[in-house]
Amino acid sequence: MRKLDTRTIVVASHNAGKIREIRDLIGPLGFTAKSAADLNFVEPDETGTTFEENAAIKALASAKAAGMPALSDDSGLVVDALGGAPGVYTANWAEKDDGSRDFAMAMGKVEKALSEKGASAPADRTARFVSVLCLAWPDGHTEIFRGEIEGTVVWPPRGSQGFGYDPIFQPEGHGVTFGEMSAEEKHGWKPGQAQALSHRARAFKRFVETCLEA
Repeated sequence: MRKLDTRTIVVASHNAGKIREIRDLIGPLGFTAKSAADLNFVEPDETGTTFEENAAIKALASAKAAGMPALSDDSGLVVDALGGAPGVYTANWAEKDDGSRDFAMAMGKVEKALSEKGASAPADRTARFVSVLCLAWPDGHTEIFRGEIEGTVVWPPRGSQGFGYDPIFQPEGHGVTFGEMSAEEKHGWKPGQAQALSHRARAFKRFVETCLEA
């Protein structure tokens, strides 16, 4: 495992919500970070078939373009009754003809697909959020960290916090959706704490333990 010896990195994302969450997580550690969007980097084609492959594509593209380490996240909602969909195509389900993304539409697609499967009971609507972080260096070296959180798809959507599919995902053991949680409640973790709640916070905890701590 390679340690990160700088606190200046690129957040390899053009997703405003994701950039905000990553900055929330790395901020307490003293990082200075600009995003791929800030730097006007071209978004690479995500041609992978796994979260790990797509995370590496994004991180390597930004690391090589910036000449410094880059941290990416590839994440998605995996619904058991839908055979794992939308999965790595989570963002694609939100794409409109004009290239913009409409996550209200995407959440509706998930609900329609579940209804067509007759999945109305909570036990038939199990799902998980997956986050894979990739830390990449300009020389091509990568480190991968995966986090998952189990839960249930609910309908109708609840809450306006977070982003993406958060309003329809209720994490296991909780009575509210990610969309109803503050950022602090959703992540459930800060450096030095033992537990993390969200998929991204769990992946980030592994990143900290592997690449930052002595």
